[in-house]
Amino acid sequence: MRPDFSAILEEIKQQVATNSADLHLRVCQLLKEKVYHYDWVGFYLLKDGLLELGEYAGKPTDHTQIAIGKGVCGQVAEKKETIIVQDVSQEANYIACSLDVQSEIVVPILRNGEFIAELDIDSHSPAPFTQEDQDFLEQVCALLEASF
Repeated sequence: MRPDFSAILEEIKQQVATNSADLHLRVCQLLKEKVYHYDWVGFYLLKDGLLELGEYAGKPTDHTQIAIGKGVCGQVAEKKETIIVQDVSQEANYIACSLDVQSEIVVPILRNGEFIAELDIDSHSPAPFTQEDQDFLEQVCALLEASF
């Protein structure tokens, strides 16, 4: 059963409107809770030329800093485009966060065309991401852009 992305987007709009200090964490938790195939949800922020792990929901990761161009996250920062990897075992430049991860989607957050952060989602399901996921997550990132 596909999640109701429009209802989740409305919940996120309400969270953004409250502008709480823990907005990013709340969004991570909401996405992880509401979408069955989102097993790890987190933000990486651009700081001093590196991606630094921000708020996230899911198991802890050792990847608290990622170089631009390295792994899927680093490639998204470099290209400023969403990347979907339906089978991480086929990705040559993949940085494994967990043996359970089978697929990943990473969506850039841009301000005035410049990369400032990204939303990274890992899934334990094989090839779960659709164009609907991408469209939804790009809307989420657009809503959050001003909060970074």
